[in-house]
Amino acid sequence: MCRKTTTAAAASPHSTARTAAAAPFIPKFRIPHSEIGNRQSAISHFFFATGGGARDDGRFMQLDIPSEDFAGYIFDLDGTLVDTMPLHYRAWDAALRHFGMPGKLDEELFYSFGGMPTPEVAARFARHYGLTLDPDEVFRRKEGLFLTLMPEVRRIAPVADFAVRAAKTRPVAIATGGLREVAIPALAAARLDDVFKIIITPAEVAPGRGKPAPDMFLLAAERMGVPPEKCLVFEDAAPGIRAAAAAGMKVVRVPSRGR
Repeated sequence: MCRKTTTAAAASPHSTARTAAAAPFIPKFRIPHSEIGNRQSAISHFFFATGGGARDDGRFMQLDIPSEDFAGYIFDLDGTLVDTMPLHYRAWDAALRHFGMPGKLDEELFYSFGGMPTPEVAARFARHYGLTLDPDEVFRRKEGLFLTLMPEVRRIAPVADFAVRAAKTRPVAIATGGLREVAIPALAAARLDDVFKIIITPAEVAPGRGKPAPDMFLLAAERMGVPPEKCLVFEDAAPGIRAAAAAGMKVVRVPSRGR
């Protein structure tokens, strides 16, 4: 299968060449003259020149995008469209310490739960740290803390810019493991709320059927009016990647934490 590779360079925060805040990614589209006017081709030939970094780890972000003619696009939110995972980590760490977690939240453990429904994540943290607590109370406190960090939300430019362009010609949707009342402010903070009108959360599928089950992606495809096999999913975490594959959809893995 032919695939297009999209690469974006991220500037290191340690670069001595920068004395001010990093400039944003500037999208550049190189479209063969023979394909001008082909809307899908304009999406497939998507290249980025760097003027800064969506991820400040000094690495390149490479997106391996199939060149097929997809009828709809589904995006995870946190860690895929918006660079919020470090903010979620800070909120979870503070919330769990409030409820008696000893020491610092294990970062690898935190990232391994990416994309899972928030109440389930709270229950897993409680089991891991041997805490006796109400998972609903923990995750509500955590989400409240996260909302205070909303001014720090930033786009992940290569994915967000792709989504904005794709939405001009195809339906797009969000499938997030978070709460709707948290997802909507995050999209607004990243100035993506006008792009996404379809937002699927675990509350809209049967209990226990969030990621890695395929239900959220299948529902997103249904709401878009697109067959699952004609959808392309953008995901950063293993549970979401497994969910998309189980739904019969192709997946673009968005590098998480520079991996």
